[in-house]
Amino acid sequence: MYLVRKRVRAFVRVKPTADFAQDMIKFGPDNKSIEMCLKKDAKKEAMNSRQTNWSFRMDGILHNTSQEELYETVAKKLVSEALIGYNGTIMCYGQTGAGKTYTMMGTTTDYKHRGIIPRAIQQVFKATAQSTDPLITVRISYLEIYNETLFDLLSTVTNDESSDMQMAVVDCPEGLYVKGLSIHTVSLEEDALSLLFEGENKRVIAEHALNKHSSRSHCIFTIYIESRFRFFSDVKCVNSKINLIDLAGSERLSKSGSEGQLLKEATYINKSLSFLEQVVTALADPKRDHIPFRQSKLTYVLKDSLGRNCNTVLVANVRGEAAHLEHTLSSLRFATRMKWIATEPVLNETYDREGTVKALEKEIALLKQELAMHDSLANRSLVSYDPLSHVQIEEIKSQVHRYLKGAIDEIDIVNLRQIQEVFKQFKLILSQHECEVEARLRSKYALIDKNDFVTIAALHKAGVVDVDGHLVQDEDEQAFDTRAAPSPRRGRKKKSRRNGETSRKEGMRSNLSWKDVEGDLPSKSQVMFSTKDLDVKEVPRDQDTANVDAELSEPSPVEDSQQPSSPPPRPAAFEMFKEEYGSEISRIFKENKSILLDRKKRRSTVTQRINSIKLEMESIKKALEDQQQERWQQGEYVDEKGHIIIDEKEFLLIVKLKELKEEYRCSYAELQDLKAEIEYCQDLVNKCRNKLISEFEIWYNESFLIPKDVLEALKPGGNIRPGMIPINRVMCLEEDVQERFEHMQKTMLPASPASVPFYKAKMRTDQKHAYSKTMSSLEQMRKKPGLIPAAGKNKTMSFLHVT
Repeated sequence: MYLVRKRVRAFVRVKPTADFAQDMIKFGPDNKSIEMCLKKDAKKEAMNSRQTNWSFRMDGILHNTSQEELYETVAKKLVSEALIGYNGTIMCYGQTGAGKTYTMMGTTTDYKHRGIIPRAIQQVFKATAQSTDPLITVRISYLEIYNETLFDLLSTVTNDESSDMQMAVVDCPEGLYVKGLSIHTVSLEEDALSLLFEGENKRVIAEHALNKHSSRSHCIFTIYIESRFRFFSDVKCVNSKINLIDLAGSERLSKSGSEGQLLKEATYINKSLSFLEQVVTALADPKRDHIPFRQSKLTYVLKDSLGRNCNTVLVANVRGEAAHLEHTLSSLRFATRMKWIATEPVLNETYDREGTVKALEKEIALLKQELAMHDSLANRSLVSYDPLSHVQIEEIKSQVHRYLKGAIDEIDIVNLRQIQEVFKQFKLILSQHECEVEARLRSKYALIDKNDFVTIAALHKAGVVDVDGHLVQDEDEQAFDTRAAPSPRRGRKKKSRRNGETSRKEGMRSNLSWKDVEGDLPSKSQVMFSTKDLDVKEVPRDQDTANVDAELSEPSPVEDSQQPSSPPPRPAAFEMFKEEYGSEISRIFKENKSILLDRKKRRSTVTQRINSIKLEMESIKKALEDQQQERWQQGEYVDEKGHIIIDEKEFLLIVKLKELKEEYRCSYAELQDLKAEIEYCQDLVNKCRNKLISEFEIWYNESFLIPKDVLEALKPGGNIRPGMIPINRVMCLEEDVQERFEHMQKTMLPASPASVPFYKAKMRTDQKHAYSKTMSSLEQMRKKPGLIPAAGKNKTMSFLHVT
C-alpha cells in the first residue's frame, strides 16, 4: 500500500484578554507566524546574555476566533478524511486556564459556543444520514487518566481503586487499545451527545489561583467509524477512529499555590506532560531508534496518535498576558517540536475473509465436479446444479398445483434447488388462500380492529361485546361454534367454553373457530361478529352495514369521559363565576373598590378646596401689598412705643390671611392622609382583583378544561390541588409527545434545526443528573430517624386584609 508522509499540523489559539501584551507578542501578516520579545532586566543587563527574541512558524494563528471558525480551520478536513478511512487525532495542549477544555467541549448551555467534539459528532452523523452505501456504524468511548490511573467515564459501574487492575493498555499488531474500556454503539447524534455530556460530568475538576474550573486529568474521547460497502462483491470494510484529546494544563506551583490533593494532582500532571515532551522530542529526531512510549500511561495510550498511521493536529492554547509569557513560550516550543513529527496515514480498508472466499469458490467447483462424477457412476440422468430457469420454475409450480388437487401422488425432486422452489410455491399458495378467506369473511362479517377502542366501546354499548372486548355469546347461539383455540403443546385436550367464560379469561389472545368458513381464522388483531349479534333481522347486507355504521357513529362514553364539552366564552364564564363560586370574593372586591372610589372623590374635593384657598391667599397677599404701598406713599403713623399704626381694612386682611393659612395646613394634612388611605385601598383592590382572577382561572380549568380522569386524581383532600399545577402542565397530559417537542423546538431552540439533538442531549443529561441527585437525597433522608416536616408547614398562613 502506498504511504504518504505528512507532518503534524500545529495551530496556536490565543485566549482573548483585555491585558494582551501587544509590545511583546506580535503576529505575522500571513497569520501563520508569531514573534515574542522578552524585556531584559535592567539590573542584570550587563551579565544577562540569554535570548530575548523568538520567532515561531505555525500552520495558523487563531486570535479572537469563534468556535465555528476554529472548527472549520482545524478539524473539519480531518473528520472528513476519517469518514473515508483515515485515522485522526486532535490534541489540545497548554498551560492551565488557557482554554483547552473550552476549545474541545465549549459550553453545554449555548449551541453556538459548542466545541470541537460536539461539532465533530454532528459532522459524522450528518455524513451517516446522507450515506446509503457505505453503511456507517459509529461507536464512542471516553477515557480519563487521573493520577496515572485509567478510568472509563462511560462505565455504568462506579470506579474504584481496583478499576485500574481491570483496565490496561494493550499493544497488538492490529493496533493499540485499552482493555476494559467500554465502547458504545450509537445511531443518533443525540445519543452520542448524551454520553459525551454524561462523561463530562464525571471528570475531575478543581479550583486554584489560576483557574476556577481546572481539569485535573487527561481525557480522550474517541469516535470509531466503520463503513461497509454492501454492493462490493468482496464486502469492502473501512475502519477509522478520531481521537479528541483534552490534556490537563501544566502549572507552576509558585503561581497556582496548589496544596494537599491539588499538589499531588499537579505533580502527576506535570510529570506526564514532561514524559509527553520527551516522546515528542524523540519522534522529531529521525536518528532516534527507541521512543519511550511506556514511561507513562498518557504517552502509551497516545502511541498510535503521535507517530504512526494517523492525521494529527495540535492546538496550542496560550495566554497573552505578560505575566504568562514564559508558559506561552514553552507551549510554542512544544508546538514547534510537534510540527517536526512525520506521520504515515493510510486508508484502513479491508476485505472480509478475502482468502476464505476464494478458497470456498474453489471448493464449490470441486464439489460440482464430484457430484457430476457420482451421477455418472449411479447411472442417473444429467443433473444441473445451476440456478433454476424460468421454464423449470413454471414446471415445479404446475406439479405443486396438481399435487394439491390430487392429480399426482408425489413431486419429482432431483436436487436441493428444486426442494427450495417447491416450498416457495407452497408458501405463495398459502398466502393466496389466506387472502381469499379474509375476503370471504369480510363479505359475511364486519371485522373490527382490537386496537380501535372507540368502535369497541360502541359495540359494548350495543351489547355485542363485554367490558374486556370479548364477544357476548348465548347458550342457544348457533351462528358459530365456541371452541377454544388449540394449545401449542401436543397431546393437550381442548377445553370447551361455556357462556364465553373461558374467552373472558384468555383475553384478547383467544381465537374464534367459525363453522361456515371451514375453520379458517382471521388476524389476531381483528374481532369478527355477525349481524345476528346486533339484534337485527335478516336484511340485505347494505342495510345491515348502514345500521352498524350508524351505531358506531354514536359518541362513545370513553370520549365523553375524556374530552369535555365546548367551554363557554371567558366573559360569560366570568359572570357565572362571580354569581356562584366567587360571590364572596366578588363582594369583597366591590366593597374595596367602592371605598377606594369614595376616598378618591374626597381627595378630589380636598384638592379643589386647597387650590381655592391658595387662590384666595394670593389675592389677599396682593391686596395687602397694595395697602402697604399706599401707606408708604401717604406716610406711616407710629405710636408712643414706635409701632406702626395700620388701618382697620389692612388689619382685617392680615387676620383673613392667617385664617386661610391655618385652613390650608389642615387641608394639606387631610390630603396626605387621603393619599395614604388611597394607596392602601388600591393595594387591597389589586390583591382582590388578582385573587378573583386566579380563583376564576382555577374554577374555569377545573370545570371546562381539565379532563375528568385527570380531575379525579386532583380531588379536594388529596396532596395536590388543581390550582397548584399550571394549566399548561395539566393539559400536556393529553398532548402528543411529538407536539410537545415541536412546541419546545419553536420556543427554546431559536438557533437552528440542527441544534435539536444538542439541546435534547443536554436535557436528558440534566434530567438523569437531577434524578440521581434526588435519589441520593432520598437515601440519606431514609437513614435519618424521625419524620421530616413538609416545607412551609410551620409557617403562618397569610390572609387577604379586607377593610
